[in-house]
Amino acid sequence: MFRPLSVYIGLRYTGARARNSFISVITLISALGLMLGVAVLITVLSVMNGFDRELQTRILGMVTHLSVHGREPVQDWQALAERLDHHDEIEAVSPFVQLEGMLTHRGEVAGALIHGIEPEAERKVSIVGDYMAQGELESLQPGEFGMVIGYGLARRLDLNLGDKVTLVLPEATISPAGVMPRFKRFTITGIFRVRAEVDSLYAYVNVEDAAKLARVAGTVQGLRLRLKDLFSAPSIGWKLQRELGPGYYTSDWTRTHGNLFQAIKMEKTMMTLLLSFIVAVAAFNIISSQVMLVTEKRGNIAVLRTLGASPGAIMRIFMVQGTLIGVVGTLLGTLLGVLLATNISNLAEWIEKTFNTRLFDAYFVNYLPSELQWGDVTTIVSIALFISFAATLYPSWRASRVQPAEALRYE
Repeated sequence: MFRPLSVYIGLRYTGARARNSFISVITLISALGLMLGVAVLITVLSVMNGFDRELQTRILGMVTHLSVHGREPVQDWQALAERLDHHDEIEAVSPFVQLEGMLTHRGEVAGALIHGIEPEAERKVSIVGDYMAQGELESLQPGEFGMVIGYGLARRLDLNLGDKVTLVLPEATISPAGVMPRFKRFTITGIFRVRAEVDSLYAYVNVEDAAKLARVAGTVQGLRLRLKDLFSAPSIGWKLQRELGPGYYTSDWTRTHGNLFQAIKMEKTMMTLLLSFIVAVAAFNIISSQVMLVTEKRGNIAVLRTLGASPGAIMRIFMVQGTLIGVVGTLLGTLLGVLLATNISNLAEWIEKTFNTRLFDAYFVNYLPSELQWGDVTTIVSIALFISFAATLYPSWRASRVQPAEALRYE
């Protein structure tokens, strides 16, 4: 009849109180270190996944995936849109006119990027219509000179719905009083908030109003495209540029935000590598505690050998004990890591409110995002268990090499 003797004895050794309390302390530290390493890895990777998600959904949801610019103002953007409509990679098209200027209100001044849009078409290429805190994007009607502004700009300029704001364009005009900048007053008809840097930079007006300000009335600068796969934007851009000819050129999101995306990917990889050293340190603790335990149990090992236990059985006994430490530490770390990863956004928000501080205003999102991916959890758990198992091999091999006569000589 098969009896897992090695497992039974290994579990007994784990549960028994060691004569040397120092060994028990090292064993406890090993399990706690492994737990901490796994928990930190899961939490940090979840935060990095959250930043990655926010970049793709919020930042790249507001930023153009791909844009087609005319080298001259585009007279009939609908005809150009029809030429692009047969491409399966393109989901939606929207015309645009882009201006740069300063917004002023009650003595406060802020720079802004003004997007002239067609509201109905813009909803198909951008997420701005889904993040309206006040008002509606459709309030931007031609000739009414309404403006939808970001929450950050509105807060900085102390603007609310119905307020008047002055747009100052850098282009100067000559008047009897001399060279004067161009001014135009707009009415705030909406405020959007996506909780990203665009809240403090973007403002939207109707495309016809923007074209008048740019002195290209009846035309647009180009078309914004939403793609099914935003990562294919560079290749699709080259393809469209060859198809449309020299009168047009394309620009994609990788030229404006590609470095940020690559930085997050690289930072995630480096953080994983660096934090893995916590797990490695815990593995060294397992090795040291097991080596000391083997030294303490030399007499027991000798007795087992004289009773017929093979070197392989002795090795399995100590492998069971070391692996059990790794399993317990890994499981506790996984539970702690999942708990932290799913609640760290709320925890960071509570810290900000409690201490009246803003921890993330310097980043491209102004809160701490987190997205737990079970694939990452599985990888971390597998690596931790493998390292824990590998850490038991050398001490177990040492135990299997104990000679009964030599060990019992001084007993």
